[in-house]
Amino acid sequence: MILLRDLHFSRNGETLVGGASLQLHPGWKVGLTGANGSGKSSFLALLRGELHADRGDLEMPPGWVQAHVAQDTPALPDAAIEFVLDGDTELRRIERELAEAEASHDATPDSHHAGDRIGLLHGRLSEIEGYAAPARAAALMHGLGFVDADFRRPVAEFSGGWRVRLNLARALMCRSDLLLLDEPTNHLDLDAILWLEGWLKAYRGTLLLISHDRDFLDAVCSHVLAIENRRLQLFTGNYSACERTRAERLANDLALAEKQRREAAHLQSYIDRFRAKATKARQAQSRIKMLARMGEIAAAHVDAPFSFRFPEPAAFSDPLLLLEKASAGYDERPLLGDVTLTLRPGSRIGLLGRNGAGKSTLMKLLAGQLQPLAGQRDEGRNLRLGYFAQHQLEQLRPAESPLWHMVKLEPATREQELRNWLGGFDFRGSMAEAPCGRFSGGEKTRLALALMIRGAPNLLLLDEPTNHLDLEMREALTIALQETEAGMVLVSHDRHLLRATCDELWLVDGGRVAPFDGDLDDYAEWLARSRAAEKPAAVKPARQAQAAAGAAPKPAPARRTLAKEIERLERQLAGWQEELGEVETRLADPALYAGDDAHRVDQLTQRQALLTQNIEAAETRWLEIHEQLEQEH
Repeated sequence: MILLRDLHFSRNGETLVGGASLQLHPGWKVGLTGANGSGKSSFLALLRGELHADRGDLEMPPGWVQAHVAQDTPALPDAAIEFVLDGDTELRRIERELAEAEASHDATPDSHHAGDRIGLLHGRLSEIEGYAAPARAAALMHGLGFVDADFRRPVAEFSGGWRVRLNLARALMCRSDLLLLDEPTNHLDLDAILWLEGWLKAYRGTLLLISHDRDFLDAVCSHVLAIENRRLQLFTGNYSACERTRAERLANDLALAEKQRREAAHLQSYIDRFRAKATKARQAQSRIKMLARMGEIAAAHVDAPFSFRFPEPAAFSDPLLLLEKASAGYDERPLLGDVTLTLRPGSRIGLLGRNGAGKSTLMKLLAGQLQPLAGQRDEGRNLRLGYFAQHQLEQLRPAESPLWHMVKLEPATREQELRNWLGGFDFRGSMAEAPCGRFSGGEKTRLALALMIRGAPNLLLLDEPTNHLDLEMREALTIALQETEAGMVLVSHDRHLLRATCDELWLVDGGRVAPFDGDLDDYAEWLARSRAAEKPAAVKPARQAQAAAGAAPKPAPARRTLAKEIERLERQLAGWQEELGEVETRLADPALYAGDDAHRVDQLTQRQALLTQNIEAAETRWLEIHEQLEQEH
């Protein structure tokens, strides 16, 4: 286990945590939460041995293998799949030793010692399933959004976001006892997040995870370790359970309890208005369920430093914006075609689609940053756009302060009013006058949102607005978006934000944009079906993955070792096939879908996919061994 005794640690002379004493047991999946700058990443650095405690003890089992995602990736010439395979350090060590032993054996044919060494190494390679390692690496890369054509591409050719994915795949490739992940979903789309969620749930080691995605924390974590007021507090259960406990504790403070009551009454009036006009559409009903939980969620965040509302727009047009049979793309080549979309006041649309399908392209078309290649884009007379995308952060002046940016935006407004507005985004006192070049990604995102919202737009185009935002700011943004009358189109991998703010979901797929008839649970099933349909009908041999990686065929191990591997594979296959039969029987039971336990359906579907993948890989290896034995015979 991981044991903390009266642990104190700091960074740059600032105390982050003091007097922490607790135990984290093997196999726990622990979500690490806290405000930006509270010490979450420093705690992971402490576990990695990159930071030393000021006082107290931190003990871990000495033999544990750790894995974490590197912050930087050099512009390497290595093939991407080889870079991922390097994550399994024992595999690479055995491969090197095998090459040396075989070279020695070839040089001295009478050497029995080299032959014995080769047999032992092949035996260990079999034990760690090293022959299937290229197929395992390929599965990790597929899950994170890479295609087969990417496997041989040099690492240097990938953009920063895709290199982050390669680093993540490399960390998952390591057969670790302790996995440390710091915001792993930041550069992933929803497809990859859902895949990673399933992978982490099946992970057998101990996990420490920093994330500001509440749905991800709820799905993966068995415990939450919260850093608050320089203390570490351990909660049993997922993030929602932690929130309920926190809300109860805050209710004991009379001032905060009164604020809880006011916030709950305010939210309830909004929920009642929405319920009165909601349709029976699946997504609207899903949102009603989400809103029913917002009261208890808000109660857990009443002490948040963020408090703002969208200024109500001065005027509206109906429609605000119209696309009619529009196509959009780059270099005269359309990525999207025949798009017809009408945005009205009160429209609340969430865009879904796989990575590269064209969601951001559609947002640029709506924002007027891309002109249609064909068709029409018509703006309403009173349209006032508020467009947020990641490039907005690059437009901030690094040498200037948040207050300078606000004065530039509204030179005639009193400074105190501008300071009050910035205070709602937690830019208070000297922070309002500090150069924003030294801000973190989350602070820059908050400033860009503060500037955009201040203009009182009547149509909001938000492309991943929650990247780098902590949980408290995400909740403040969620509530503000719920209450504004402005129209909205949202691209986000934050499922909680989508559920709480969107009445309609539209799917971008295959160059088309169309309403999606379902909710986010239905979308997860659609993604699973799409992934399954992409698999070829024939079983993918492991040797194809090796060929894609450019790996040389492995030398044949001794017949006795192969026979033992066959026995092990047959035992595994029998267990997996029996479990798969049980899972499929449960999925075929109509009673499973009659209730509201969509989470259980999701668990069973993901387990079905994992078992199918394991069976395919094991059957492929079983056939390979038999072919090899027949050839030798």
